Amino acid sequence: MEPLNNSRLSVSKFFIIFGMLLLGVGMIFGLIGAIQYIIPGYLKTYLSFEKVRPLHVSLVIFWILFGATGGVLTYLQEHSGRPLYSVSLAKTQLFIFAITTLIILASYVAGSFGGREYWEFNPVLALPILVGWILFIINVTRTAKSWKGQPVYWWMWLTGAVFFLFTFLESYLWVFPYFRENIINDMTVQWKSYGSMVGAWNMLLYGSSIYLMGKISGNQNYGHSKIAFLLYFTGLFNLMFNWGHHIYTLPTHHFIKNISYAVSMTELFIFGRIIFLWQKSLTTAMKHYHHMAYRFLVASEVWVFLSLLLAIAMSIPAINVYTHGTHITVAHTMGATIGINSFLILAFAFDILNNSCVNFDGFKNQFNKAFWLSNISLFVFWLSLVAAGILKSSWLMSVDRTPFAAMVYSLKPYFEVFMISGLFLLSGMLWILYLMLKNQLRCYFRQVLGRNISDSSI
Repeated sequence: MEPLNNSRLSVSKFFIIFGMLLLGVGMIFGLIGAIQYIIPGYLKTYLSFEKVRPLHVSLVIFWILFGATGGVLTYLQEHSGRPLYSVSLAKTQLFIFAITTLIILASYVAGSFGGREYWEFNPVLALPILVGWILFIINVTRTAKSWKGQPVYWWMWLTGAVFFLFTFLESYLWVFPYFRENIINDMTVQWKSYGSMVGAWNMLLYGSSIYLMGKISGNQNYGHSKIAFLLYFTGLFNLMFNWGHHIYTLPTHHFIKNISYAVSMTELFIFGRIIFLWQKSLTTAMKHYHHMAYRFLVASEVWVFLSLLLAIAMSIPAINVYTHGTHITVAHTMGATIGINSFLILAFAFDILNNSCVNFDGFKNQFNKAFWLSNISLFVFWLSLVAAGILKSSWLMSVDRTPFAAMVYSLKPYFEVFMISGLFLLSGMLWILYLMLKNQLRCYFRQVLGRNISDSSI
């Protein structure tokens, strides 16, 4: 489990670098969308909201997929002590993903759609993504020496990769008339697939985070422990069955909702485990506070706590009736996507990209400021959405409703806080990305052009 040579820009590093570029652009489109909440018609001629939203969503989702892939491919090699089964397959996957992503973004700008929610592009463009992901699964399964005696994080990588493929295919069942022509079945399958899909990429990220924590502490015993596998099977159980809270409002079979509710409550075990280990986590954080990767792991744990608190509440049918379709759902999504997924990938990036050319340790002060700016801004951002969601849910359940326009106007102060905190969040994240990407560009030009670039500063 020796770290790979950090001085070389490998294909797995390029996955992370390309993903960071997508995150930066995706957050800019997110800020534009927030401004359009406050100033209706802003940039409507060139970038109307129906374009900005899928641009933001798709860029962030591809950031997660690129970052998760880069992390798994790197840590898979470190864990096994072997090179990838096929670097050519990894390069082909990177090329397919990069080209397809750019085509998808161009199609959005041109106003060409045709898909559903997460995947609003023409369904034909899903085919190269499917091919690229199959190449990824081949590398994951063939790189390991054996399936026997593998730690929990390897099983999480395998499970996440396979289940993402399954849920990705499932999310396109709507192209068949059998599903598309029955609105209840169509919505049930769609919402189910998206809920499980998030659980699939979470498996990839959580597996890499467990490996990284063991790598930092110098002890990988947790990856083989009984409690680790118990938490893994709890997460796997939730991945497969904890999607029913998405369909509480649909007139579908009650037993599906009841099973889902029971499964949702198993998250309390994870929730209690986080609380139990909280003091221990703080102690470990104190020991490794100098390590930026570990600081992002600790930050993600805080957001796991907050997101689970909100998710468990949303999984209770009596509460879900109020929260469904409000900004509380958006708050949960944003908290999980940025606070958990993005912070975990940034932790991987700090670990994997550090020392590529210039050691990040010389820039602790800048990274620390950007780190706190991002976290504090995200918390305010999250609270503003929760507050707006509570007010909207109160309006939805009110007997004497005010006009919809009046309700939306009353939420304007919360949207303003949402937009301003989003601006600070964007600033903090771009600050981090700028420092990391500039270092990688120097490394790239040094290797490709052979130039002697001074290491004195970024």
